[in-house]
Amino acid sequence: MNIKILGTGCPACRNMYTDVTKIVARNKIDAEVEYVQDIAQILSYGVMSTPALVIDGRVIMIGYRGPTKLEQALKESVETVLS
Repeated sequence: MNIKILGTGCPACRNMYTDVTKIVARNKIDAEVEYVQDIAQILSYGVMSTPALVIDGRVIMIGYRGPTKLEQALKESVETVLS
């Protein structure tokens, strides 16, 4: 699984990256987590605001909604991959 956090370096973007990294480690999710700050790459996903959570090329969440929502989105994505 490939997870990208699209962000410009703002506190919310950094928090999302940190939380996703912790959730992936805690739940032993087999994933590569990448923090993308390049504006051209961010815009290539059609995202007009950050942070954004991208899993396997699909934008899953725009805006930081806290660790609980992030964990829910990640677990749902893992279940989809496994089924």
